[in-house]
Amino acid sequence: MAGKALWSGRFKDGMDDSTLEFTSSLDVDSKMAFYDIMGSLAHVRMLKACKIIPAEDADSIVGGLKKLAHQLEEGGLDMDYSLEDVHTNMEVKLTEMIGPAGGKLHTGRSRNDQVATDFKMYLRDAVLNAVEAVNGLIRSLQDVANGNRDVILPGYTHMQHAQPVTLAHHMMAHAFRFGRDADRFLDAFERMNKCPLGSAALAGTTYPIDRKMTSDLLGFRDPTENSMDSVGSRDFVTEIAFDASMVAISLSSLCEELILWNSQEFKYIEMDDRYSTGSSIMPQKKNPDIAELTRGKTGGVIGSLVAMLMTTKGLPLSYNRDLQEDKKPVMDSLKTVTDCARMMAKVVSTIKINESRMLEATNSGFINATDLADYLVTKGVPFREAHGIVGETVRYCIENKISLDNLTLDQFRKFSPLVDSDVFSAIAVKNCVERRDSYGGTSPASTDVEITLSMQDSMRREEDVRMKDQLIQSCWDKLLNE
Repeated sequence: MAGKALWSGRFKDGMDDSTLEFTSSLDVDSKMAFYDIMGSLAHVRMLKACKIIPAEDADSIVGGLKKLAHQLEEGGLDMDYSLEDVHTNMEVKLTEMIGPAGGKLHTGRSRNDQVATDFKMYLRDAVLNAVEAVNGLIRSLQDVANGNRDVILPGYTHMQHAQPVTLAHHMMAHAFRFGRDADRFLDAFERMNKCPLGSAALAGTTYPIDRKMTSDLLGFRDPTENSMDSVGSRDFVTEIAFDASMVAISLSSLCEELILWNSQEFKYIEMDDRYSTGSSIMPQKKNPDIAELTRGKTGGVIGSLVAMLMTTKGLPLSYNRDLQEDKKPVMDSLKTVTDCARMMAKVVSTIKINESRMLEATNSGFINATDLADYLVTKGVPFREAHGIVGETVRYCIENKISLDNLTLDQFRKFSPLVDSDVFSAIAVKNCVERRDSYGGTSPASTDVEITLSMQDSMRREEDVRMKDQLIQSCWDKLLNE
């Protein structure tokens, strides 16, 4: 069977070499070799249990598949590029090893459901790795927040000084954002965790198979409910490509801030030498290349999502060969965001904080103007009127090149006679931060709650990943050792 397509019986002439080269998916789907073997082990055990093929043939197939798995683990399983995909390679190698009994493995299934099942198993592991990486970055953000609960810096809107916040509060904003990204992956895992095997080409099979058995053997929650949907839909791939894009966007946002903060204009942080590079011509340079590369890779991840959307937008049910193009984009996306999250966890955990520079920056931009308005509200002034009064006060300060903190009491009273000496305490930056103790606010007390909640979420995700991974690994152990 070497060099011969599984479907060649229908054709008088073999494929032209250019056709084989154009249609081959081996460079991509060879990454699914292990999962193909696991799927086949589950399938043949089911065939034996349902008495669809003779027990001795089933046992021979199981033995051959286990040998292939061992060879793959040892790195000695070479792919034959005269065959079009990894699935054909595995079946041909099995038949060469054990003889004609190997041809009975494909009873009751098609490459259509085989491919969908293999890819789901591959993606389950890749998604769990991505969640683990993103959660590691969240842990780094939590650590920075924990160590900088009282460090104050400007909070920005429109990249303009808005209100003072703590560095802990700022870091936790990123942490919660990444937390939603990780949870989206876990949600997608649950939706995708149904087994297509046994759907065959599109209409199911006439053999008395037990799809629940194969689903359980492979660690899926249930079998898929509709055979056409099982082989013809790739929404689970597109969803994961979207989830990866959201991670990439969150990473890019974090990187953009760290790049700015690391600049001479901001000087809020300094990145560790281990995660920076220099210039070939300017010896003074220390470039934030890890953050820049991570930001740059976002385009490729989003491009993979667009590729999946365009590939599937006009496909009739059920399977179409276009779906061969579903693997590379999402495989690349998951690897990219996983690698980037792991690198950025190292970058974040090693940054040096310039606390004095952050605090110094809060003295510009009238960052306590809202607190002056709130102060007037406590004196009985309606907020809209207070807003106008403070606006006039700020304009006066700009014209006279003075800050709110440096106005005298008499100057304040030019704008409102209700201002008293307690105004200076009300607009002190430290007090501005500490008074914002509403749930989710920037005060140290509120931030303590945020850190606790985020850490609980991280622990939940870690346990979820551990349990999912443990279940999957126990399935592989049973298939390989029983």
